Amino acid sequence: MMTQTVLPFKLEITDEKITPHAGLAIFGEFIHALDLPRQLDRVLPGPGSAAGYQPSQFVEPLLLMLHGGGKALEDLRQIRQDVGLCELLRLTQMPSADATGDWLRRMGKNGGLTGLAAMNQQMVRRGLNQEERSDYTLDIDATQIVAEKRDTARTYKGERGYMPMVGHLAENGLVIGDEFREGNDAPQSRNLEFIQYCASQLPKGKRIAFLRADSAAYQAVIFNWCNDNGVQFAIGADMDVAVKEVVKAIPEGDWVKHEDGFVAETVHTMNKTKRAFRLVVIRRPVQMTLLSGEEKMVERYTVIASNREETAQATVAWYNRRGETSENRIKELKLGFGMERLPCGDFGANAVFFRIGVLAYNLFILFKLLALSEKWRKHQAQTIRWRIYQAAGKVVRHGGRLFLKVSAWAHEIFEEIRARCRELAFAT
Repeated sequence: MMTQTVLPFKLEITDEKITPHAGLAIFGEFIHALDLPRQLDRVLPGPGSAAGYQPSQFVEPLLLMLHGGGKALEDLRQIRQDVGLCELLRLTQMPSADATGDWLRRMGKNGGLTGLAAMNQQMVRRGLNQEERSDYTLDIDATQIVAEKRDTARTYKGERGYMPMVGHLAENGLVIGDEFREGNDAPQSRNLEFIQYCASQLPKGKRIAFLRADSAAYQAVIFNWCNDNGVQFAIGADMDVAVKEVVKAIPEGDWVKHEDGFVAETVHTMNKTKRAFRLVVIRRPVQMTLLSGEEKMVERYTVIASNREETAQATVAWYNRRGETSENRIKELKLGFGMERLPCGDFGANAVFFRIGVLAYNLFILFKLLALSEKWRKHQAQTIRWRIYQAAGKVVRHGGRLFLKVSAWAHEIFEEIRARCRELAFAT
């Protein structure tokens, strides 16, 4: 007699190999089509003995875990316990979560960051060489990662953690540069060096033609570099004493109505800048409530430094697109690929983990660009995870061959992806 339940079905155990991550197997085939595992073993420090795990045996499960929605090293168990997925991807040996943590710490001290940077550059160049575009927009920004670890420093926001710098290409979302930083590292430090590093990651025939950044990049050396290299920029300006005096000197008749406020522009220069530049100023009224309960209107100013030749309104609109092309993509990197939480108390290990997260994010962008049809291009990781990665499948061996059985709708999508993977593999 069946025990009474809410719904009339029985629960039983099966010996069949059923994977809840059939779509992850298809993504795994994509990274093999890019020859990623072999390249990882080439650029990363190898094991200390013949019996040790190869670098790809650590990184591939991490990439699968992050794409599948895992957030912590313990979530690697979900990949390890999925025997169907492991058989499809030939993951015959997989290190434990503890072993992976030890490996991250070793890589943080032993050249892992350099190898992963080379791997990411190779993947980025593979994607960019598929595009006809030659000029790209670089958006740079720092992002806070809260980490209540014993040795972490406080950020300027007052919380313990890290403040990595990230550089995106606005046109396709690829991260071409990342620098993991301590929480108390000044946002203004090494920005020019970071921009130059990002520019160096592009393949021959591609260049950074446009730059956007917040006020941390309001520096004469950056303006000079942009002008010397023909780069158009829009960078948030510091409201220092000199800028305030210039803004005050703008005639009232120069202010033009713009959205919920006014816009005007003037010309400014800084110590050590080779050329003068535009200051585009947005003035907005803001209603403030005082402690006494009284309300009054005050004015808030936003200032953008730029060398672009266009209307002030056009410069404001172009600068504001950073919200979509940089801030939202950093949010996707952190929330979509688990980088809002770091696994170790060791700075170097966390830097390696973050760079693996950047690689996972870029592989997601490349998966959409190179393996999926155009209708998937604007979808975020959460949607791809729900609609593709989490498709169920049954793994069967028959007549000496391995089969992945899926529903009809998944079969159609998977066949399309696998056809593109075959093309990529032969083009490698």
